[in-house]
Amino acid sequence: MNRKNGMTYAPTYESKPVVKPGEFIIAAIALDHGHIYGMCNGLVEAGAELKWVYDPDEEKVRNFISKYPGVKAAGSVEEVLEDPEVRLIAAAAIPSERGPLGNRVMAHGKDYFTDKAPFTTLEQLESARAVAAATNKKYMVYYSERLHVESAIYAGWLIQQGAIGRVLQVIGLGPHRLNAPNRPEWFFQREKYGGILCDIGSHQIEQFLYYADCQDASVIHSKVANYNHPTYPELEDFGDATLVGDNGATQYFRVDWFTPDGLGTWGDGRTMIMGTEGYIELRKYTDMGRSNTPDHVYWVNGEGEHYEHVAGKVGFPFFGELILDCLNRTELAMTQSHVFKAAELCLKAQEQAINLTPAILRQRLNDERRVI
Repeated sequence: MNRKNGMTYAPTYESKPVVKPGEFIIAAIALDHGHIYGMCNGLVEAGAELKWVYDPDEEKVRNFISKYPGVKAAGSVEEVLEDPEVRLIAAAAIPSERGPLGNRVMAHGKDYFTDKAPFTTLEQLESARAVAAATNKKYMVYYSERLHVESAIYAGWLIQQGAIGRVLQVIGLGPHRLNAPNRPEWFFQREKYGGILCDIGSHQIEQFLYYADCQDASVIHSKVANYNHPTYPELEDFGDATLVGDNGATQYFRVDWFTPDGLGTWGDGRTMIMGTEGYIELRKYTDMGRSNTPDHVYWVNGEGEHYEHVAGKVGFPFFGELILDCLNRTELAMTQSHVFKAAELCLKAQEQAINLTPAILRQRLNDERRVI
């Protein structure tokens, strides 16, 4: 697991199968983002059998098979889609292609598990909603900054147990390391990656809905910018937003591509959760300056001050729950409405964001002065 590069970060845990061998067959296609490895790790550890892999890039396929020996290389996407044994297809396509691919998968009678961000336009979202409803198939999303982070899972348990009362506010900080020379071309093309709030901002909004128990929310304001990467004019290296949930809870989050090289991991991700009776802080990937280890949980309530280092103690229950949901047609891992609502809100935040890129901001101010 490469902790310095977020694109290849793929957590692992001990195998805890929830099904018998051969009971849940899966396939992996569209290996454009390294998150496919984290997605498949979680499913295989929960008992899924990985049968097929397909990508037009043969080198990516060879690397994948070296990681998962015994997986067969398919000759086409159709070969995978038409295999009646395959129940779920995991994919990490270029973001702008994820929605249409998901529709194909569901139309072939299979559940779909995609990397975030699940869509780059609201039109793609509405199309997927329609196909999911018509086929009764799942369109699940790898919101890894909660689902594949033990401290984030532990925080959910604390909240469910009433440790901090009712959640009033969630603050999320999602810095990432750019590693620009190692990124593919599509990563810097706005139409293909969707914008920073659509992309890594999707993690933050999903966590807010989950922790604050919101069924809906409104984006109050949002901002994006390219502050420091003129070589990549379509890149947004900064974004933030404020949301209000349907129960009155609020969120502020910031995402960026400014992790310095000196940090021992790809980003010092943190989440602060305030409740009526206490608060929680998560230091997800490092405890900077003290311990270059992940999953530190701090919380305070009426009983006192608490700390727990939960790495290796919690596991990743989402993947087993997802497998059982697919088999039993339940929604214990994550509801479909939650998946689509998180996607909708990050698209709306992106769509209405004010662009603070200095050249763009100066031009807008000059235009406003001329109007006056």
